[in-house]
Amino acid sequence: MDFKNGLKDGIAIALGYFSVSVAFGLMVAECGLTWFEGLLISLTNLTSAGQFAGVTVIAGMGTYLEMALTQLVINSRYALMGISLSQRVDGKFKGAWRLLLGFAITDEIFAVAIGQKGDISREYYAGLMSLPIIGWSAGTLCGAVIGNVMPAIITNALGIALYGMFIAVVVPKSRENLHVFAVVLMSAALSAALYYLPVFSGISTGFAIIICALAASAVGAVLFPVKEES
Repeated sequence: MDFKNGLKDGIAIALGYFSVSVAFGLMVAECGLTWFEGLLISLTNLTSAGQFAGVTVIAGMGTYLEMALTQLVINSRYALMGISLSQRVDGKFKGAWRLLLGFAITDEIFAVAIGQKGDISREYYAGLMSLPIIGWSAGTLCGAVIGNVMPAIITNALGIALYGMFIAVVVPKSRENLHVFAVVLMSAALSAALYYLPVFSGISTGFAIIICALAASAVGAVLFPVKEES
């Protein structure tokens, strides 16, 4: 039952990932990589921004060091998510399952998993991550194979799908809980400040996400502490 519930909760994520990863497949084709190389990247990496940046480094004949630093900056937030999520799993989540948890963490999978009541079972998490991985990989394959045939107006529209998924994750929880809404507003305000104020122009997008998450979470923890259940 947990596995089926995970599959059900992962359907919307998988559909969103499919549309977004088509754009990544298009980029793979434009950069001269084969469809198999693009598919292999998506199967072994679940990070939209990291993959887009990584392919850009590959296309620019960048070094391994540049690739490592780029991925470290962009994907550092997943370490915070992994630490948080590891505190919510049940006692059976050990060994290889912990590695699997770390591999499959994305913004959307994390948000859905952390929103579950009670402990997260490995069966539920396995179901939750399965369809998004398939959707992300299948979209990459489709984009890489048929990307050159699609008109530009469609490929540009597909890039907006990712923001739609973020809205679908944040808005319902914000409507249910005013404390969550306040933390979201703080994070948004800080993000706008980091983006528009010239004094912060040297901060990369990856580090900006980490700063916003840590700062808003810390303020929220101080102002709106959650009582531990017995």
